[in-house]
Amino acid sequence: MVNRMVQQRLDRIFSALADPTRREVLVRLGSAPATISDLAEPFAISLTGMKKHIRVLEEAGLVVTEKIGRSRRCRLGTERLDDAMAWISFYQRLWGRRLDGLDAYFTLEKGTEQ
Repeated sequence: MVNRMVQQRLDRIFSALADPTRREVLVRLGSAPATISDLAEPFAISLTGMKKHIRVLEEAGLVVTEKIGRSRRCRLGTERLDDAMAWISFYQRLWGRRLDGLDAYFTLEKGTEQ
């Protein structure tokens, strides 16, 4: 279904998205780029803690950082979640077909009981 390289990318993306803080960071960066300090502030976590979250997002290709003076500016990365969405869509269609089949089975069974 998916080759090994795509699977590894999916693993990194889903691992990064598994954390609620990282998901909130992505939402925040969807509005505008921000420094690590700006991102850490609403979570009341240390800069070191936020840097770890940002590193995970960077490794997944979801965030890009750039050193500007003494701070690091973060923005959304180039990874557009296309691989993850394709994977989700595949299983959505698969389960949709299975559930449709199950519905048809129960409809048929219900009709034979009457």
